[in-house]
Amino acid sequence: MTTTNEIADKISTEYGLTKVQGKSIVEAVFAAITSAASSGSETSIPGFGKFKVKDTPEREARNPSTGATIKVAAARKLSFQPAKALKDALNK
Repeated sequence: MTTTNEIADKISTEYGLTKVQGKSIVEAVFAAITSAASSGSETSIPGFGKFKVKDTPEREARNPSTGATIKVAAARKLSFQPAKALKDALNK
């Protein structure tokens, strides 16, 4: 697993920045994606993929232990669709 600190360290090493600067860059990217998703916008990163907000309708589900039917409220979810370049890199 890769953490945000590891990503920030890699950026700071490759571009001659301090670790604090690398961390702020990583946090700024995540904040921009979060902000766009909160407003319902799509974020596209060429060569990596797209983050899209999708609405899920209200539905019925079952409690597996009791078998009782419950209602699951409508919600919004964030989905990721990888770019072709990322898919190709994964399947080499």
